[in-house]
Amino acid sequence: MGTKANSVQVAPLGEHYLQLHARAFRRSLLRWFGRNGRDLPWRRTRDPYHIMVSEFMLQQTQVVRVEGYYHRFLARYPTLEDLASASPAMVRESWEGLGYYRRAVNLHRLAQEVVQNRAGVIPSETEELRRLPGIGRYTAAAVASFAFEREVTPIDTNVGRVLRRVFHSRARSRALARRLERSAEMLLPRGGRKAWMFNQAIMELGALVCTARVPHCGICPVRAMCQTAVREAGRTTSASPRQRAQPGQGSPQSRRQSAGGPAVRRSSGPLHR
Repeated sequence: MGTKANSVQVAPLGEHYLQLHARAFRRSLLRWFGRNGRDLPWRRTRDPYHIMVSEFMLQQTQVVRVEGYYHRFLARYPTLEDLASASPAMVRESWEGLGYYRRAVNLHRLAQEVVQNRAGVIPSETEELRRLPGIGRYTAAAVASFAFEREVTPIDTNVGRVLRRVFHSRARSRALARRLERSAEMLLPRGGRKAWMFNQAIMELGALVCTARVPHCGICPVRAMCQTAVREAGRTTSASPRQRAQPGQGSPQSRRQSAGGPAVRRSSGPLHR
């Protein structure tokens, strides 16, 4: 049976598609990150306390706001013991202006818990990290990866968005969470340093390129294998000449989606980076 003219060839879904493109995805993503990754202070350290501070601050807060607070906070409380011995009022004062003050309370409680009951040693495994105050699934994986280079992927909003658009553009929301976890496991390279780099890179892609409202598909390093980008490009090329000649028609929202891919519901996890 022949193929109709101008029909869009939809890429196969699921793990098979991911397996076909996993190596190219990793290679393109890491090459891009090596050239475009931001020089952030918490990327220059493996100190688990410093990483913990950065992760608490980055929850629901943009990088540009966090950097200054991060340096000032660590200057005032350079060690976990310093933070544990501070009064709640002092910690809140140091957090003033950053918002979401429950984060400061939880970080303070965590410091006291680790100093009093864990000999001042922050655990390196996700299961142990999740037993600490204020630590959920994402933060445990982030600290394990970024401080201890464990082979786990912290799936925040940015990572979830990238994985969904590239590999699961048609997945139903009910099954999406598990698919994202499985995809992250399959994509993660072996070796602590490589896993650290991959996790930083995919978060960076979601923060700078594959953004929520206006994804910049034209400069995306993985657009050739992205199901969403391929489908949107197919829709553009299959439009009638009359439709292509009138790009101004339609609502601003529809034009943004046509240019950069459809809006995607945010996955679970903190909004940051």
